[in-house]
Amino acid sequence: MAVPDRLDVTLRLVRNAGRASLADLAARLGVSEMTVRRDLDALQARGLVERVRGGAVAVAEPESAAGFTARAGWQAGVKERIGRAAAAGVAPGATVLLDAGTTTVHVARALADRAGAGDGPFTCAAVSLPVADALADRPGIRLLVVGGESRPGERSLSGPLTAAVLRQLTVDLFVMSIGAVDARAGWSEFTLEDAAVKQVGLQQARASLVVADASKLGVRAFASVAPLSAVGRLVTDASARDPQLTPAAQDTLAALDDAGVEVDLA
Repeated sequence: MAVPDRLDVTLRLVRNAGRASLADLAARLGVSEMTVRRDLDALQARGLVERVRGGAVAVAEPESAAGFTARAGWQAGVKERIGRAAAAGVAPGATVLLDAGTTTVHVARALADRAGAGDGPFTCAAVSLPVADALADRPGIRLLVVGGESRPGERSLSGPLTAAVLRQLTVDLFVMSIGAVDARAGWSEFTLEDAAVKQVGLQQARASLVVADASKLGVRAFASVAPLSAVGRLVTDASARDPQLTPAAQDTLAALDDAGVEVDLA
């Protein structure tokens, strides 16, 4: 899609709650209820939610159709640009912790391409099986797969074992994906498990970078990760600065500027 949409975030909000009202979704997304209705209709057409009076309910799906797989193709062009912009700023020889998420897969591919072209090497630690797969057996990449429990549908690693392993590492850069970022709520995620992994990653990294498309800006999710100032840099897409395309993002961008977070547009 040329303009980033809210389907990814809307789907996860509905799935996390089980049932979500139009009013709650509109408040969390910073958009009108009419916009939410259109998004829910689109999700229902894909069989991802079921519309009910006043909102929507989650649809039970096989793992192969849920989570990561369902989101991987959405806004792929936008995510690729973000991934390449993020990877371009990583210094050769750096140790990088790559978070779970569809956008971080694109960061991993871009790092692997740089390493293969001789602009490396990189040591990469992954808490995501798709990220690990993108880096495995690539020239110039030293890959560490962080242990833990693989979350069904998401193919991300979490739990006490993941946290324990991460606490043994010190990395130059944590590339963090995020479900939501808001001027008042800061960085937040849809599950406690995801939030816990990100909190440890931020603690163990000398620097941090968030990759997120503009649909995540101005949104509040369930579990707090950190205040805005905990992150050094955000790479998002160019529509984030357009108040007509992403009106909900504008207050958050101003708050990020005030918090000293560098915002780069891909």
